Order: sequence, then C-alpha cells, then structure tokens
Amino acid sequence: MTPDSGPEVLRYTAFSADPAGGNPAGVVLDAAGLDEGRMLALAAELGYSESAFLTERRGEGAYTIRYFSPKAEVPFCGHATVATALALAERDGPGELVFATAAGPVPVGVVREGGELRATLTSVVPYVQEIGAADLTEALAALDWAAADLDPALPPRIAYAGARHLVLAAATRERLADLAYDFARLEALMLRLDLTTLQLVWREGPVVFHVRDPFPVGGVVEDPATGAAAAAFGAYARAAGLVPEAAVLTLYQGADMGRPGVLTVELRAGDPRVRVSGTGARIG
Repeated sequence: MTPDSGPEVLRYTAFSADPAGGNPAGVVLDAAGLDEGRMLALAAELGYSESAFLTERRGEGAYTIRYFSPKAEVPFCGHATVATALALAERDGPGELVFATAAGPVPVGVVREGGELRATLTSVVPYVQEIGAADLTEALAALDWAAADLDPALPPRIAYAGARHLVLAAATRERLADLAYDFARLEALMLRLDLTTLQLVWREGPVVFHVRDPFPVGGVVEDPATGAAAAAFGAYARAAGLVPEAAVLTLYQGADMGRPGVLTVELRAGDPRVRVSGTGARIG
C-alpha cells in the first residue's frame, strides 16, 4: 500500500469454486495504515456483506483481522475469514494460519485438494441459549411466518460461535424459499438482541440442511453463504441432540439467490469448537 495508490483490495468468493457462486468478500491483506472510517468506507464501496482487513502481522502465519459490513464492524465473519485465508495461501502457499478477531483467536488451515484450495476455520467456544417468547413472536411477525411454519423438531434458539444468530427451522423447503420480510422491523429486533443474522434452515436429511441468512443489520437483504452462522448452527445442532457429538454436516446456501455454495461443518467429540470448511475463488 502506498499513500497515492491506496490499499490493494482483492475480491474472493467463499464456499464455492465458481466465482459466480458462494459469498463474495473484499480482502485487504495490508490494512495497517487504514483507520476504522476508511475500512468502513471501503466495505461500503464494495457492497459485499462483509470485507476483511489484516491490520497487523503478529508472527509467522498470525494476523490481526477486522471485518466490516457496509454499515458496521462485526466481531467475526466466516466467509471473509475463508476468503482471506485463500488469498494468503495463493500468495504464500497453503499452511496454518491464526487470525486474532474481536471474538477471539480463530485458527485456519488451508490445503490443496485436487487442484483446489480448501480452508477450514476453527471457531471460538460456542454457546446456545433460548429466545424469549415475545422476541420469537416478533421475529416471526417480521418474517411474515406463522408459528405453524416452524419445524417442531428443531426448536428456535440463539447460537453463538463468534457472532450471535437466531436459528429458526422451516417446516418445508417451500417456506424457506419464500423469503420476503420487513427489513426495518427485523433489523430493529436484531439490533436489540445483538444478532448478526438469522439462520433460517430446512432439514433435508440427518446431516444435510438448506439455509438462508437475512442480514439487515449489515445493510444487505440476504447473505449468500455464512460461515459464522454455519459454525453457530453446528453448535446448535449438537446442543439440541439433532446430530451425534461427532458429525460432519453439509449446509447448502445461496441457491435461492442464484449464488449456490456449500459449507461443511465438522463436530468433534470432546471439542466444543466447530470447524467450517469450504473452497473459494478469486473474482475478476
């Protein structure tokens, strides 16, 4: 980066090897000279759901990272983490990384599989908590969902693995596909509950799920592939007894937006943390 040219902004998509799929993110590998206002302005100019900025190199493979949506800084973003790890791997080669985030340290390993780079992040320690009845009623009203639209086998919960997400399970794939919500009303509820996205989910099979993530607090209607929410969902699925303590889940996201992506969520026995992996591609 030079004062005249400004920072180099890379564009990557995460959770798809096709640049037209997955979730795009801006990546700045040298943001040491940028203040918070400039990072927010760059994120807004890009217009992606989040962009990532490496503000400090802390050692070999270790960096401080910050994430900005077009409207605000967020504590953790999974898809921008994957995008940044892939950008570093293309520059420096695959290997082990550690990102210091506002939520805590997040290790990321990058390997090359069949000619493609694949990144796996390990979340901070997650938690899952109940949502109050009045808040759930307000969330359903903002979504224009009836209580009968929910799958009773997957109870509503707030789940955290670096950022907070409200998990709501649709009873049918058709209900999940029909997303038309009150942007301002949902944003107000999410700000009050400190939620980053809603993780709307439909269960196709024992370990296969389809998900969508409204993201009004970030200034976008929907996030195409949400690594932080995938990590939170893994913790939720285990806590709810939906899957074994050790399991590999497949989450399909973005198809309803025309940007299909695949997120792999791994749960390990004896380790509360959740691993989320996927491929990616440079855009442009």
